[in-house]
Amino acid sequence: MSEPSKPQGRKFQLPEHLKEYKGSWVIVEQERGSVHSVSWELVGEARKLADKLGVEVGAVVLGADSPELNAICGDAFTYGADVVYKVTDPVLADYRTDPYTRVMTDVVNTYKPEIVLLGATTLGRDLAGAIATTLATGLTADCTELDIYMDNRSLAATRPTFGGTLLCTIQTLAYRPQMATVRPRVMSMPDRDDSRSGRVVEVFPNLRETDVITKVLSFIADREQNEAHVAFADIIVAAGKGLGKPENLKLVFDLAKVLGGEVGVTRPLVQAGWTGFDRQVGQTGKTVRPKLYIAAGISGAIQHRVGMEKSDLILAINTDPNAPIFDFAHLGLVGDALTILPALTDAFGKRLSVNRLAG
Repeated sequence: MSEPSKPQGRKFQLPEHLKEYKGSWVIVEQERGSVHSVSWELVGEARKLADKLGVEVGAVVLGADSPELNAICGDAFTYGADVVYKVTDPVLADYRTDPYTRVMTDVVNTYKPEIVLLGATTLGRDLAGAIATTLATGLTADCTELDIYMDNRSLAATRPTFGGTLLCTIQTLAYRPQMATVRPRVMSMPDRDDSRSGRVVEVFPNLRETDVITKVLSFIADREQNEAHVAFADIIVAAGKGLGKPENLKLVFDLAKVLGGEVGVTRPLVQAGWTGFDRQVGQTGKTVRPKLYIAAGISGAIQHRVGMEKSDLILAINTDPNAPIFDFAHLGLVGDALTILPALTDAFGKRLSVNRLAG
């Protein structure tokens, strides 16, 4: 990472009592032994920050003690962690805000990390806000970039603001730890290195179920819900208001089906009721990083761009040759998406059929 541009104003000196805070931490999000991939993405990012600061990467794994939890601790090392804080108690078997917040507050106050990162998921956003409150520190949400100001060792957390029209970089100067959340797929997945190992610090908080007000009545896994999983698709065909009317979404679905991909949309289409929020890509929707992103009738406003610009290959289709999306798309087709989409569907369908027969 390159050194970010320096903020204006007087150079800040970290108070002496905060200099004992060391280390770049990630709170690993796991449910029933299944880890959300954003946690490993953040371990990779924490590794970059830690290397710049000359400190260790810590991964915090919370839950009821089990073979699955031990396996997660091992995985944390392979993705870049130096030390794993394994926090086990039967009360932590399922996520609940109160016990997780109490435990994490104690763990942070005991081991004093200077940076704490969480995924900007439903669980991560809930826990991050609660921990930042009990620790009385700052939290920068939905970051798109993280770096370090080396003159004062502060985390430079960049996020969109003013409805996504601007990017701002925020520092938490006079408080530790510095906290940030990052949405899934914003950071790249680090390479797995099975030769890595580290040390495990076991923490036993000794919680009591009777002290927790909320109770878990049942568990419904995401895979049992009938929702689109746009954030993790390798191929996405996305639609914007350039398609004209909701009936034309069928052209996007047809192409996505042939390619084996998912359908994404811009916020105006969701607001107009064309489809559900689970397909929205952009600052207020999902962040995606597919191998192929086909943008049909999308202008490329920054609110949408921040959610998909890290795709491996972006193909833009728009009637306006001056549309902003052509500034960052890898390939562009100037023309009517209502004509081009069916042609692509037909061409890809024929090509894939030939490949299947040849195979």
